[in-house]
Amino acid sequence: MKFRLAIRCLTTVLLAGFFTVGQAQENPVQFQTIKLSDQVYMLRGRGGNVGISAGTDGVFIIDDQVAPITSELQAAIAKVSQQPIRFVINTHYHGDHTGGNEAIGATGAVIVAHDKVHQRMSTDQFNNFWNETTPAYPKGALPVVSFSERVTLHLNGEAATVYHVPNAHTDGDGIVHFPRSNVIHMGDLYFNGLYPFVDLDGGGTVQGMIAGVKLGLSLANEDTKIIPGHGPLSTTAELKTYCDFLVRATANVQALVDQGASLEAAIEARPTADWDESLGKVWITPAQWVTFIYNSLTGKTTYTRIDANQ
Repeated sequence: MKFRLAIRCLTTVLLAGFFTVGQAQENPVQFQTIKLSDQVYMLRGRGGNVGISAGTDGVFIIDDQVAPITSELQAAIAKVSQQPIRFVINTHYHGDHTGGNEAIGATGAVIVAHDKVHQRMSTDQFNNFWNETTPAYPKGALPVVSFSERVTLHLNGEAATVYHVPNAHTDGDGIVHFPRSNVIHMGDLYFNGLYPFVDLDGGGTVQGMIAGVKLGLSLANEDTKIIPGHGPLSTTAELKTYCDFLVRATANVQALVDQGASLEAAIEARPTADWDESLGKVWITPAQWVTFIYNSLTGKTTYTRIDANQ
């Protein structure tokens, strides 16, 4: 199934309602649109949070959620502007951020993403965390324009720059900065309110996530509005707290690695106990989060399963 990963990823993305996958497919989507500046909006629905720039030059969006709800997503965007969608920026290759590519691209929108996104969407991807293969996307869903380091769109009265963050949530992540509107879309480098997913099989590392969050902070000031990949609209202060959590949790696991602890021993030591109750009850478990960190620090490029429940 071409968008099987998209459906799997619903367990990460249904933060607004915390539905099960089955409930998510049966319940209508409840979209929430938040105006962040004269032309920039954040839209929450069923998938990664969408950024919208709407103005006299037309509309471009950041990510397009999951395939089954694309028509509803288009209708929600049309409530912001009746102008056509000219561009879609994908922050990475996962199906809960690229599921609408094919349908929206068919309307004439140009899909833009990092080179690695195009590469991964063009080929089958096996993921050890999900223990399954996502087939290559159809040609119409693939990025038409790809970039290596950064790309800037000059539309609706401001320049929006997409910065590549290597080996973070995946190997093709991009964060999008709207300097005039003072908005940053962090993609899945930022999971607001829960432990993040690090796609080790997709080239991700915790070290890269920390570097990417620090890049976002370097572009922000105290008034910047932060769009996370998942979760509610955030602030620079909250992103700083998230960065501190990533750094501290990684340091705790590094100390165990330095002591020669095995992955099993590191999990048993509960190095993330300070956050397990607040962040580890929604989706990613404490054991899974420790595994992401441990494997990142020890150079393992895949997810390690300790038992069937992991």
